[in-house]
Amino acid sequence: MAHKSFDPLRALAIGSQALGFILIITLETVMGGEAARPWQGVTLAAMVAFALGLALARLYRRNRARKEMARRLADDDDEP
Repeated sequence: MAHKSFDPLRALAIGSQALGFILIITLETVMGGEAARPWQGVTLAAMVAFALGLALARLYRRNRARKEMARRLADDDDEP
């Protein structure tokens, strides 16, 4: 199975993680140490939730592709 050179889910994951880390550093810089901690925790939790959502989407796509491939192979075997 050929792999595409650009994976939008991977790009979205990398972008969201980069944005989250930039936001965490910005919160530290703007708000100061103790005031930023709760918001940094919220940002980190959002990053983890988004990454889990992307992982589930990737798993769904992979399983769907496997089922399609199995269906095509079964159809090829059925034909004379």
